[in-house]
Amino acid sequence: MKASAVLPVKRFDAAKRRLGGGVDEERRQALVAAMLEDVLEAIGAARAIEKTIVVSGEPRAQTIAVDAGAEIVPDPGDEGHVEAALAGIARAEQGEARCVVLLPGDCPLLDPRELDRLLTGVPERYAAIVPDRHGTGTNALVLSPPGAIEPAFGEGSCARHVAAARKAGIPFAVEDLPSLALDLDTPADLVALTRELEAGPGRARRTARVLGI
Repeated sequence: MKASAVLPVKRFDAAKRRLGGGVDEERRQALVAAMLEDVLEAIGAARAIEKTIVVSGEPRAQTIAVDAGAEIVPDPGDEGHVEAALAGIARAEQGEARCVVLLPGDCPLLDPRELDRLLTGVPERYAAIVPDRHGTGTNALVLSPPGAIEPAFGEGSCARHVAAARKAGIPFAVEDLPSLALDLDTPADLVALTRELEAGPGRARRTARVLGI
């Protein structure tokens, strides 16, 4: 069973504010755009993805998505991550998708081979929760069928998704994927991402370029 990928993307001028004063406005927005391009490239290389849906009110994100062959769901009010995820799921269901994977636009290290392994052999009723590197947030969520549980992103979301799957009686697993563990929110994340890119040249080339690596 192939999956539809859904990416909620905030407006660039509102994204990654927690990176702080060490990253100026122009560089921050360039970094957000570069990460999205790298993530979409990785998704495009994954064999298990049949369609990619980007939900965003950001014109530059929409252009990047179209260039990558993704479908756009407008989000003019920038309603929030969960609301955007639900809008993407609804569009996937309109296309008769039987499985969706919710992915972030800020995990530029995403490896398409790991994504394919995550989506291999997904049963008809199942949820896979991919935690962040701290084990508390959720950096990816596989839902089969797409409405298996309602996404509940944000701080502590890994535990919320586990609880939701249990309550719904949906078989689930917490899956650790190294290439999806590191998302970019804080200065510490930026240091960690820089180290990863320096240690493994050739990955996330657009993001690396913005970071001067």
